[in-house]
Amino acid sequence: MKQRTQEEIQRLDRQFDFIREIDKEKFIGRQTYLSDGVRKENDAEHAWHMAIMTILLSEYAGEEIDVLKTVTMLLLHDIVEIDAGDTYAYDEEAKKTQREREVKAADRIFGMLPDDQGKRFRELWEEFEARETKEAKFARTMDNLQPMMLNAATDGKAWVEHAVHLSQIMKRNERTAEGSEVLWEYARERFIQPNIENGKIKTK
Repeated sequence: MKQRTQEEIQRLDRQFDFIREIDKEKFIGRQTYLSDGVRKENDAEHAWHMAIMTILLSEYAGEEIDVLKTVTMLLLHDIVEIDAGDTYAYDEEAKKTQREREVKAADRIFGMLPDDQGKRFRELWEEFEARETKEAKFARTMDNLQPMMLNAATDGKAWVEHAVHLSQIMKRNERTAEGSEVLWEYARERFIQPNIENGKIKTK
């Protein structure tokens, strides 16, 4: 077996330091309940679910996307919450400091990697945040649809807990169709409308 150079060993050390660090994502709780309605999901479960969704649903993207790039983006996008914590979609006060908290977290966490990989991952994270490329737009669509689907699957449990109003949902999703008009229309018909009709989403 070829002997590793000190540089190669250090690279592996940094890669595994990062891999161990992101295990902490499993402990970051979100406000969305799992489909059985018993407990809330964590960031890692959220990321895994969206990765599978992207592979399955990419055929509905508004433009043809690089699926691997989009999946990687989604697996990375909430890693900063290890330090910054989860910012609930409808917590307007927490959103005021979200960018500052998450940039600081990105500096530390992506900085653990070898420079080339850290740069690449940071660029993907920033691309997701900017929401300008077709991959970022589709990733954002997944990020909005996944919790919406689970909210619908749990009879609107989290929506009811937080007294979410239809206007809040529509505001959060005002750009969701940019990633896929088909998926946004499906979500409106299958996830939102039934919960308006059964009173789980406030309209008054």
